[in-house]
Amino acid sequence: MPSLRSLPLPDPGTPDVRSGLRFLLWLEVRQWRGQLTATAWGTLHLSAVAAFPAAVGMAVQAVVDGSGARLALSGGLMLLLGALTALCDTMLHRTAVTNWIFVAARVQQLLARKTVELGSVLTRRVAAGEVVAVSTGDVEKIGWFVETMARFTSALLASVGIAVALLVYQPALGLLVAAALPVLALAVLPLLPAATRRADLQREKAGRATELAADTVAGLRVLRGIGGEELFLDRYRRASQQVRTAAVHSARMWALISAVQVALPGLLLVAVAWYGARLALDGRISVGELVTVYGSVAFLMLPLRNFEEMAMAWSFSRPSAKRAARVLALRRVNADLALDGDASAAAGDLYDPESGLRAPAGLLTAVVCGDPDAAGRLADRLGGHSPAAAAGAASALLGGQALDALPLAAARAAVLVQDKDPILLSGTLAELLDVPSSGRVPARAALAAAQCGDVLDALAQSLAGADAESGDPMRARITERGRSLSGGQRQRLALARSLVADPQVLVLDEPTSAVDAHTEARIARTLKEIRADRTTVVLTSSPLVLDRADRVVLVEDGTVTATGGHHDLLRTNSRYRAVVTRDTEAESSAVPAPAAPAARTALPMEESA
Repeated sequence: MPSLRSLPLPDPGTPDVRSGLRFLLWLEVRQWRGQLTATAWGTLHLSAVAAFPAAVGMAVQAVVDGSGARLALSGGLMLLLGALTALCDTMLHRTAVTNWIFVAARVQQLLARKTVELGSVLTRRVAAGEVVAVSTGDVEKIGWFVETMARFTSALLASVGIAVALLVYQPALGLLVAAALPVLALAVLPLLPAATRRADLQREKAGRATELAADTVAGLRVLRGIGGEELFLDRYRRASQQVRTAAVHSARMWALISAVQVALPGLLLVAVAWYGARLALDGRISVGELVTVYGSVAFLMLPLRNFEEMAMAWSFSRPSAKRAARVLALRRVNADLALDGDASAAAGDLYDPESGLRAPAGLLTAVVCGDPDAAGRLADRLGGHSPAAAAGAASALLGGQALDALPLAAARAAVLVQDKDPILLSGTLAELLDVPSSGRVPARAALAAAQCGDVLDALAQSLAGADAESGDPMRARITERGRSLSGGQRQRLALARSLVADPQVLVLDEPTSAVDAHTEARIARTLKEIRADRTTVVLTSSPLVLDRADRVVLVEDGTVTATGGHHDLLRTNSRYRAVVTRDTEAESSAVPAPAAPAARTALPMEESA
């Protein structure tokens, strides 16, 4: 059995994701060594427990017969069985937990690999709440099912073994037990569909409540600004009450199943005690034999509990495995072709066949869309992450080669897309900027180009109490998603991170939308300098950035309609002028074209998110 020190797994494997059941079976097979070990320890443990009634019956019969030697032998046997039970129980728990950890780790690694493969397009093809549910609670339930399977197998073997042993040891009572055992094991099956439906309903409502809570927390600043906190809190209260009601209904069904699992074995015990007492009074069995049979039947309640747990594990893990299989089944378009793609050929102009946009190699190209959603979709396509690619849409081309046909690592190294709402991971500033890169742009240079001087000063001040000796802002911690920073500060740190990576092609979607005009002007100048001889595409409508671009492209309704310099387009294209100067088309055509590029009014400070 592999050690936990071997985690993470070098290769989690290629899962069978055709269905949730096939995925669970695949996990079982991949964990077969641990499962066999757990089954062996579990069977030995239950066998030791099942042998106790025989030892007790022997001791009772020894007392009846007045045999001190047999009584001593029975006592020694019980001590041996007790030690064996303790050892096997410990090893069973150890191996079962190890199996659970290995299965959970394997699923987590598969999900992480799929997330890296799909990138930002993952949450556009699957709801973010579903991805979170799969990577947290669903992983636990899937691991529970796989771990329970070994104990269920042990319980099944022990139950069959007890029934056969009783048939041989005392046929009259053994026949009664053997006939009742299938009824006890299968009695709860009619209740499982209803229990499963109620459990699914509970999980569905819990997922909705979780999504509502996440949305509320993420938009708390906005809610406070418009006074909508109570409205959303009231919605969450109602959602949580629905979860509570569904949980109570589900618990009632599982309580009924537990009651059946207790009541039916209890009735069997009564029947065995009554029939055995009649046989003992008639002299057909001894008192020791009656005690042995009674104790063995009482033991059967233990494996029957494992049957109930297996039913619960299957009920809870089935939808979890189905969700996990659905996420893992998502594939990068042309993934098979990507295995044979030529990474060295990925150089040259970046071209989007759907819109007709071409970004010449080594130049700063600015793209004006007007529609922020259309700009976001264009940025996704340029990075090879378009959700529409799954429907057969053409892939973006880099140097004439489809990005989807490149190996994933090569495509990621060649083109980097920074969307309009970049995520800052928690950790120190040095860790934030420690990303795969060419090494051409040092972190300090990237921070300077992104105009992060005031951010560094603020981070240095935050270290005044915690790390006064150092004062190095690179050691300052960034909170989750950079919530302690303003919107403009987050944008600039994200831009610095992208500049450190120094990809061959950098696509920026509104990288300065939350920055004041003076800072934006400096960023536009330094961005062009630090990205010299590199391909850069900026989707923006800011005149300050457009004025620095080597080439400006106007995209309307998903198609390129005009190309040229910023000043030329302002003079000759009314639609471009309307988007950039925020005027309507009628106003733009009535007013003479400006002689100088329009600029946003300089704000005294950045907008805060």
